[in-house]
Amino acid sequence: MRDATLREIKQIARHHLSEQGAGGVSLRAIAREMGMTAPGLYRYFTSLDDLMVSLRVDFYDELATAVRDADSSLPSEDVDGRLHASLRAFRTWALANRAEFGLLFGPAGPVRTPPPAGPALAAAQRFASTFFALFERLLAERRFAPPNDAETSEELRRQLEAFAERTGYPAENVSSGALRVMMSCWVRVYGLVCMEVFQHLSFVMDDMESLFESELSDILRDLGVTYRAP
Repeated sequence: MRDATLREIKQIARHHLSEQGAGGVSLRAIAREMGMTAPGLYRYFTSLDDLMVSLRVDFYDELATAVRDADSSLPSEDVDGRLHASLRAFRTWALANRAEFGLLFGPAGPVRTPPPAGPALAAAQRFASTFFALFERLLAERRFAPPNDAETSEELRRQLEAFAERTGYPAENVSSGALRVMMSCWVRVYGLVCMEVFQHLSFVMDDMESLFESELSDILRDLGVTYRAP
């Protein structure tokens, strides 16, 4: 019974999120829709923040499953194909779940701070693990030549190492140059998908798939991967 109620609460919260954005999600509105009192809802979630963390975990795991399913649909030795499929799956999920993507990757306020350790960060690490494993394979196969560590400033090295630590990337034996390549590629993919999800280029493009594929081709080339059209 408790599990069913938890699922219903989160289903309603997700609906409110998709209809009104994160600002439209409130425990009082959810309780009213369920025929409960707001204090009754606190038996399941101690606060709105508690509910939103639970939603983030669900969405990260849903996204991770979509990426992992795309990755595992191809033979393990087909690293190039798996990388294509995983990156396209990331975009596909984002476009099909814009509000959910916004909660995970959108602005968090005037100053965005790294998420504290906890279930949401652990879920984000599970999502990232597929891409980390593929990047490791490309490194092991020497597909590309990372920049020398001397070309990376001390401050950037510090930030890259902090990024690797927080996201669960096993960076002990990975150069800062390799981390820089990984970060650069991720920023380019993530930035393009964000611009599409939030419609920042809608005034010039009514369909961004061709731009995404063009940029994907450039990103993959930098990683030593031959582009394959969908």
